[in-house]
Amino acid sequence: MKLAVSTAATIALLVGAAHADEGMWTIDNVPTAAIAKATGFTPDAKWLKKAQLSYVRLAGGCSGSFVSGEGLVMTNHHCVADCIAELSSADKDYQADGFLAKTRPEEKSCAGIEINQLVEITDVTAQVEAATAGKTGQEFANARRTVLADIEKNCAGGDAKLRCDAVTLYQGGRYNLYKYKRYQDVRLAFAPEAAAASFGGDPDNFNFPRYALDMSLLRVYEDGKPIKSPNHFKWSTEGSKEGDASFVIGNPGSTSRLRTIAELEFVRDNVAPSFLFFAQEKRGRLIEFGRENADRNREAFDDLNSIENSIKVWKGRQMALADKEFFGAKVKAEQELRAKIAADPKLAAQVGDAFEQIEKAQARYVQLYQRLIHLERMRAFDSVLAMNARLVLRAGDERLLPSGQRLREYGDSRLPALKQRLSNPAPVHADLEVALLTFSLTKFREQFGPDDALVKAVLGKQSPDQVAAAAVKASKLGDPAERLRLFEGGKAAIDASDDPMIKLMRVVDAAARAARKSVEEEVDAVVEQAQARIAKARFALYGDSVYPDATLSLRLSYGKMQGWTELDGTEVKPYTTIGGLYERDTGAFPFDMAKSWDDAKGKVNMATPYNAVSTNDIIGGNSGSAAINAKGEVIGLVFDGNIHSLSGDYGYEPKRNRTVMVDVRGMSEALRNVYGAQHIVKELGLK
Repeated sequence: MKLAVSTAATIALLVGAAHADEGMWTIDNVPTAAIAKATGFTPDAKWLKKAQLSYVRLAGGCSGSFVSGEGLVMTNHHCVADCIAELSSADKDYQADGFLAKTRPEEKSCAGIEINQLVEITDVTAQVEAATAGKTGQEFANARRTVLADIEKNCAGGDAKLRCDAVTLYQGGRYNLYKYKRYQDVRLAFAPEAAAASFGGDPDNFNFPRYALDMSLLRVYEDGKPIKSPNHFKWSTEGSKEGDASFVIGNPGSTSRLRTIAELEFVRDNVAPSFLFFAQEKRGRLIEFGRENADRNREAFDDLNSIENSIKVWKGRQMALADKEFFGAKVKAEQELRAKIAADPKLAAQVGDAFEQIEKAQARYVQLYQRLIHLERMRAFDSVLAMNARLVLRAGDERLLPSGQRLREYGDSRLPALKQRLSNPAPVHADLEVALLTFSLTKFREQFGPDDALVKAVLGKQSPDQVAAAAVKASKLGDPAERLRLFEGGKAAIDASDDPMIKLMRVVDAAARAARKSVEEEVDAVVEQAQARIAKARFALYGDSVYPDATLSLRLSYGKMQGWTELDGTEVKPYTTIGGLYERDTGAFPFDMAKSWDDAKGKVNMATPYNAVSTNDIIGGNSGSAAINAKGEVIGLVFDGNIHSLSGDYGYEPKRNRTVMVDVRGMSEALRNVYGAQHIVKELGLK
């Protein structure tokens, strides 16, 4: 499968203004003139402010939006899959059966979900630059960490209901402070069956036509009552038609469109192959685990879906970077940018050897990467219990330091979210834990060899399965009360603990920290300083007509409802219908229709639009984003991209890159005539 990419469009990413429909624009720098030209609508300050306050972010990487005045939040089913799994049991499986709260008291707590509402954006570039001026390497990394932590701490002011994130934009060319209202009492109001939400499964993932109801509804509470949410997106009763404008509001996770060729080569040659080898073997282990019995299948369900999605994403990225036309366009784009810089003596002096510094840093990264990914990023310890142990162990050490000197995730402004994570009562499945930890420890030994000092320290004279089984079965960290006891007790309590998972994490913590420190100082600090110089030159050449790479911060994308033409001439229409769902049903996984839909066959309108595509420019993290029209009404719920969107991490291809969404009319029809959720229909303002 070849990912066709427009060379001209790719070059525009680095050396000129964005192509029509392209871009994930920060909400405080929206290209209103370009939007007006492309859609006929000019978003004013009032429209943008309402969009900002109606949007929410789900801690963990998904997007969502308020859709009623009573705290009702719309997001994807796959964004709340962990909550659904946690609420499920052998007696009541909400993954298989779906969930509908008919009254507010029946809504069930999603203890692991935190919702953030963006209330303020502040440019803090001058503060960061002043704190880091003249510093390099370790000194720069320390100064940057300290100033960002201090900015976040001062913003939150010790208020646990606020979250403040200092975000790097343009690879260090600009820093924005995002201030959020934090909500930690979030409850599930509605979720369809997994068979409906992910109809088509992995074969349909990143494809279209689609027939999935990947939606769910949460409700935000405060002080035991649903919050009032006057800023919200109403659901459209008319929906959309081909050619209509579509605006997507959400927080795309990360892109690499402004990165240098040296950085992209590192991803192509190191990151992608390493991940794919590991992930594909892990998928096989999960499949085999799930075949044991029904309980194990349920326990592995979410992990399997997640890893299958990640595999397809990284295959797409790898193919894009290996595509000669695509990568050649990126090389040409960088060459043209460098030529423009060289032609201007002032810019040339400012940029200096920035590109060469990045190349050297990537060469060093090759040497450091495997230790970083296995130890600091926990590939060698693929276990919920191990991660709990890491969090508790480091919390004890880090909280002895001033906030600005800690690892950023342990700064004062981040502690409320950490505490909520540790208090999550989600069950830990011991058999799955043993299977995954055994696998990851085996791969750890395979990567570094049995004679490696750290491998010996971890395994001793035991096998990976013996170490995993002993640690999992004896650990008490599956109990949130024990995790909180240790967290609240601080270092003294943690040091006194004989929990085997904490002991295991203590064995590797110094090496993990060292791996992180080396990358932060020898790679990240070097690249960020060099990229900041390049970013300033880019600003001088093009101003802010170039959007920053995605950073999990609020973005707006504009486009229109439109299908595409495949390379073989096949026309792909922009809408599917509910009738197509019934035609696609085979009765066998993953194309087996949910029973509620089978029962509703005589009640639903088969002509109702169900899924749709648009030209909006999105990436991972946009899951759960609302697609709205010019009136600020929901016309769809983003849940995927098509296969051509998989190169979107590195460039936007306007001819075939498409956003995939659940059409608002399909969601409305499902709530009315499949699930009998008339109270929700009424709350959404529908008839």
